[in-house]
Amino acid sequence: MQDNAGFGVLRAWQAVLVSATSAPVRRSASRPAYDRRRREAADFRACAGQRDGRARERLIQAYLPLAASVARRFVHGNPDLLDDIKQVAAMALVKAVDRYDPDNGNAFSSYAVPTMEGEIRRYFRDYTWAVRVPRDLQERAVRLERDRDALSEELGRAPTAQELADWSRCSVEEIIDALEASDARVGDSFDRPMGGDDDEGRTLAERLGASDDNYAGAEARAVLDPLLATLSERERTVIHMYLHADMTQAEIGRAIGCSQMHVSRIYRGGVAKLVAEAR
Repeated sequence: MQDNAGFGVLRAWQAVLVSATSAPVRRSASRPAYDRRRREAADFRACAGQRDGRARERLIQAYLPLAASVARRFVHGNPDLLDDIKQVAAMALVKAVDRYDPDNGNAFSSYAVPTMEGEIRRYFRDYTWAVRVPRDLQERAVRLERDRDALSEELGRAPTAQELADWSRCSVEEIIDALEASDARVGDSFDRPMGGDDDEGRTLAERLGASDDNYAGAEARAVLDPLLATLSERERTVIHMYLHADMTQAEIGRAIGCSQMHVSRIYRGGVAKLVAEAR
């Protein structure tokens, strides 16, 4: 019995020693994070009170990953925008570091994240639209893109216009207007190659129509032909020679066998008839 009692005491002491030796390990594991927070607090105080440039630089470098994370939320599947948005978020981070007051009791991230999001939205509104649309329509289009992504994730499919309207508390007409306005955000290059099998080597410009001056001529003929039918054959001939063949009245007179004065009377009479019929 005494041996069993002694063994029990020994086990108890071993447990105490294990807990005593393991406690410092747990404290040391959390110490780097504690030291980092303490250094950041000191840097924020130095930056706010003394405008310490080195402290400011350390804070900016420490929170750049946060700025990159905020920027990625606004890419919406367009990686070409990521670099520009990261720069906007980084500039907003600099503003947040300069304006943050450590004495207000709030964490820096709770102040910096809304600042960066606001600057990014302002950048989208003012600089990324190929065609300028009203501000309220721009803001609604940006908001609906986020709502559409969230609703698509919840439904597991693309939402209908009515579902998106119910989710966003907008009318279907407002949804359609905003989605059409989103198409004005990014322009397209005329030099962009077409992707179809039948369009190999062709650009978008080659697929677009061009101005055709013959349309104006066709419209004029469609209007004039019924009017010219009201004239006599001699009047039509004189007008055609004078206006289309660019002949002088003397040349017309020799061609049809009459004097220049008579050609002038025929021409003026024919034009007067055309004007009267056109009215």
